[in-house]
Amino acid sequence: MDCLGQALGTFLAEIGRGMCRSTYSRAIYAIRFKSNINALKDALNGLIEVQNKVNKDLKILEIKGKSLHVQLRRWLRDVEEIVSEANSMQERRVSCAPSLKCRLSKKLVVILEKVKRLEKQGVELLDIVSVEGKSELVEKILGPSIPDQTTVSEMLAKVLSCLKSDNVQKIGVWGMGGVGKTTLVRELNNKLWKEAATQPFGMVIWATVSKEFEVGRVQKQIADRLEMEIKLGENEEKLARRIHGKLEKVGSFLLILDDVWKPIDLDKLGIPQTDGHNCSKIVLTSRFLEVCQSIKTDIDFRVDCLCEEEAWELFCQNAGEVTRSDRVRPIAKKVSRECGGLPLAIITVGMAMRGKKMVNLWKHALKELRSSVPYVKSIEEKIYQPLKLSYDLLEPKMKSCLLFCALFPEDYSIAIAELVRYWIAEGFIDETQNHGYLMNQGITLVENLKDSCLLEEGARDDTVKMHDVVRDFAIWVMSSSQDDSHSLVMSGIGLHEFPLEKFLPSIRRVSLMNNKLKKLPDQVVECVELSALLLQGNFHLEALPARFLLSFPALRILNLSGTRIISLPLSLRELHELRSLILRDCYYLEEVPSLEGLTKIQVLDLCATRIRELPIGLKTLNSLRLLDLSRTHHLESIPAGIIQHLSSLEVLDMTLSHFHWGVQGQTQEGQATLEDIACLHRLSVLSIRVVCVPPLSPEYSSWIEKLKKFQLFIGPTANSLPSRHDKRRVTISSLNVSEAFIGWLLVNTTSLVMNHCWGLNEMLENLVIDSTSSFNVLRSLTVDSFGGSIRPAGGCVAHLDLLPNLEELHLRRVNLETISELVGHLGLRFQTLKHLEVSRCSRLKCLLSLGNLICFLPNLQEIHVSFCKKLQELFDYSPGEFSASTEPLVPALRIIKLTNLPRLNRLCSQKGSWGSLEHVEVIRCNLLKNLPISSSNAHRVKEVRGERHWWNNLSWDDNTTREALQPRFVPA
Repeated sequence: MDCLGQALGTFLAEIGRGMCRSTYSRAIYAIRFKSNINALKDALNGLIEVQNKVNKDLKILEIKGKSLHVQLRRWLRDVEEIVSEANSMQERRVSCAPSLKCRLSKKLVVILEKVKRLEKQGVELLDIVSVEGKSELVEKILGPSIPDQTTVSEMLAKVLSCLKSDNVQKIGVWGMGGVGKTTLVRELNNKLWKEAATQPFGMVIWATVSKEFEVGRVQKQIADRLEMEIKLGENEEKLARRIHGKLEKVGSFLLILDDVWKPIDLDKLGIPQTDGHNCSKIVLTSRFLEVCQSIKTDIDFRVDCLCEEEAWELFCQNAGEVTRSDRVRPIAKKVSRECGGLPLAIITVGMAMRGKKMVNLWKHALKELRSSVPYVKSIEEKIYQPLKLSYDLLEPKMKSCLLFCALFPEDYSIAIAELVRYWIAEGFIDETQNHGYLMNQGITLVENLKDSCLLEEGARDDTVKMHDVVRDFAIWVMSSSQDDSHSLVMSGIGLHEFPLEKFLPSIRRVSLMNNKLKKLPDQVVECVELSALLLQGNFHLEALPARFLLSFPALRILNLSGTRIISLPLSLRELHELRSLILRDCYYLEEVPSLEGLTKIQVLDLCATRIRELPIGLKTLNSLRLLDLSRTHHLESIPAGIIQHLSSLEVLDMTLSHFHWGVQGQTQEGQATLEDIACLHRLSVLSIRVVCVPPLSPEYSSWIEKLKKFQLFIGPTANSLPSRHDKRRVTISSLNVSEAFIGWLLVNTTSLVMNHCWGLNEMLENLVIDSTSSFNVLRSLTVDSFGGSIRPAGGCVAHLDLLPNLEELHLRRVNLETISELVGHLGLRFQTLKHLEVSRCSRLKCLLSLGNLICFLPNLQEIHVSFCKKLQELFDYSPGEFSASTEPLVPALRIIKLTNLPRLNRLCSQKGSWGSLEHVEVIRCNLLKNLPISSSNAHRVKEVRGERHWWNNLSWDDNTTREALQPRFVPA
């Protein structure tokens, strides 16, 4: 019995211990349920992060055809299953009973362990991918990197910024050969390679196109990058389809096409459209802007040469320690400067001089560089040959045009009009068309050469110049060739003696311009093929020997501008092929021999010479197209009937000539009149002085209407400063215009200047009464020095706006209290007015009174008012006529300049801010205490200029405005 009791006790004790253990386990699982849920959440987040990385790399592996993608696929399936199971578990735990939580908690532990194991496997797979696949996103391109230079670094940053922009899909990078385009995009590629894990593209592809473009060769580079096998016999079209399919799988790609010479069809390569939805981009480098534009680039970056400081740093890096020598350094800097900031030239020359310590070697290199001779073979191979590739691509006509530019001195800004006239004279441009057409054709050629980076913008408007290295290359081409481009170029080198020994029979062009030559040889030299002789800018040259001129029977261009010659030899008549005779600024030239026999001459430039009469034989020049007699201050006579024989004349420029053209019946008998000009049926450009306002006649109105450009200076002292609308300008000065009717002139005039005239009221009255329509062409009106009040007799008022398209109004020394006096009489509305200038109007009290005619000035951009001692405000509102408009008064006004207005106390009677203001200048206007600027438009203002005491006394609506403008205040 005791044994049974003992056994039963032992059994019950075991049951009790088991029940306790079970209860304890359930309790533990229940307690840990919540923490397990949280741990699972964290583990899932880690797993999903790895999953995303695997998905990204999987795309590359599938495109590349790597076997590793099978393992990744299997791993991804396992991840999807466990994530689904984990999500289901998390949903069930919300509504489950406590008893169920114990069982779920056990399962949670199992799932959590699987999640952690899969995350570990994923990380291990990614490590394998990083070896086999990550470098596949971007491949490093070997080559020199960009040195630490501000200019290039800024350009790289701009391109990188565009790659991040949703609005930019195609980027063009262009510039001359050797300027560093490839280096720039290589640096771009390698920067993305360094940031392979974070850069935004699924694939970065580099393909070099080169001059000899072949679709198949470029396709092969792209296919190799994608690790596509090119099938035997597969044509370009089929390969393009396969490339297209592969790239679409990438999702987003960056394609870098380096060294593109011609427009290319991306469809033929198999490149999908970059439409902004797939975030794919294309970067293209070329020497030609038009090539970039051919693939419809969204933005183009021109890579320019280095500044002098950066060029010197790069030169020192390549030339080495020798540049630190006190003896070498000054010459080395000059050698570096001769490279013109072109990186390829700097590196090549620097390496050629590396380690050379002898000063004489550096001096020799400098001399050779200045003579445009490649003193070492590496310069010819590495600098001139790349430029020759660009040169060889040009059409023959453009080659000739480019080489002609090298005749000018180094860093010389060439006037485009002058250059084109040379090209026409040389026959590079078809001379059968009219002058205007030929000029436009020439300008187009200039733009093409600029887009090819073989010409660049000059220092002044409408000029171009050659980069020093391009010029050296062109001189090298001309000096080494034996064809019609063989030239002698010694311009701007301080030459004192004439280089007779260099005049060879094969030479076609000679440029000795801008030197210090004092005399020319009085002998015949053997240059029977010479077509252009440029001697301008030799100020000490006093004579042109007759026998010397006989040396050049084929001469087409002779330029003696800026010399001290007094006369020309009779042998000039023997130059039967001459097209262009340029004697501009020959201030001492008084006599020109007979021009009879120069039947092919097209351009005769006698500007600023001392001639008193026209050359004998002028009327025989049936081919003459351009006659420049501007600034001929001593020209007294033009006989009647001479000019009318110039049947081909298209341009007659007599700006500031002493000679005044007469009107028939009102001039000395035997002198030329406007009737002579009316006979020139091909005339398109005219600038002359006329004795009086020509009367209305069918003859006058018809030939003036046909002119494309004219300037008529009417009156004894007529002249004026140029304006923006001088295409067809009439300037009337120092005349009584009371009986003049100028309406027929204004029909074709873009700019009218009335200067020191009297009888202006009567003239305006005639204009208002006789005008049945507006003068729509007139853009600019200037009235200067009119002492009377502009108030036509009888209070005559126009019924319509006579000047509806007026953009500029200049009033100087006019007796007005307000411009509104003029406005009312001419019916002006100023709806197109952009520029308003008023100066020295001593009676002016208010610039403009706003009323029924003018409510606001919608297009006014600039106001300049100065020296009006009674002016109190700019704009006021006429009482009783007009209630303040809801429209802004001057919504487009950007610039306002106010000078010496001692009584000006406000700008407008209606307060408000002028929202487009950018520049404000107020000088000696001490009573003006407010500006139309508030916190709403202060951010647009770029500069406020004035005296400091005026600035300190200004009143503001709030301190925010003043604080915003304070950094932009410039003391005057």
